[in-house]
Amino acid sequence: MARELAFVTGASSGIGYQLAYQLAERGYDLALTAHSDRLSEVVPELERLGAQVVTFQADATNHDEIARVWQGVEALGRPVTVACINAGIGEFGQFADESDLDQELAIVQLNCASTVQFGKYAARQMAARGSGNILFTASLASETVSPYMAVYSASKAFVLSLAKSIRYELKDRGVNVTALQPGPVDTNFFEVAHMTGTKFGAEGKKANEPDAVAKSGLDALFKGEESVYASDWMTKVAGAVIGLTPDSVQAALQKKMMQPADK
Repeated sequence: MARELAFVTGASSGIGYQLAYQLAERGYDLALTAHSDRLSEVVPELERLGAQVVTFQADATNHDEIARVWQGVEALGRPVTVACINAGIGEFGQFADESDLDQELAIVQLNCASTVQFGKYAARQMAARGSGNILFTASLASETVSPYMAVYSASKAFVLSLAKSIRYELKDRGVNVTALQPGPVDTNFFEVAHMTGTKFGAEGKKANEPDAVAKSGLDALFKGEESVYASDWMTKVAGAVIGLTPDSVQAALQKKMMQPADK
């Protein structure tokens, strides 16, 4: 049988790379995009799994770059049957006078605006065809009060709401939409978000592995589930009790985790 085509953003490392790797293992060819130069380096690893791989290095904080990527995907002349909208970044610090405004605006552009744009392209194509699967990477933080990570948490709340709303719109049009909600994952997220010196950053490097998170996401996607907390039992328990935990308690716990790791 001919291999179907999957599209993954943020595919050069972390969860995005594992999504691409596991999709290749499941028999998909790949169209991948990321900003990092490492994107081209992962191609041989994926091709060894039998996948045809096309890459589009681009800055997904730029509207025109995103449009260029999707034009390249459509030029392949193959329908995208799975789209994993995954790219995202964070930023640590008190909103008023510690965190970097430029980084926070980049969060809004990447985590929110690019998710809308890539999601729109994928949903439009799949709805017109009457089939497809879209996985949005949200976060456990999408449902929590997150002092010192205010913009990141807000951006992931946006992604979660978007995914659930689109899911309802597309449920009778042959398109499934699933939200992946990982807890802390051992990726370079903490370095990019300037969190390595915090307790949360130190604990996060010991937490979920990106391959397990990706597997949870893909398993949930192909089962047609609305969302999944991924992937360890602590993340699942935290997700189950978020709605029962007062905002003030969530904020206090978050503040404690954002203290320096040596305290």
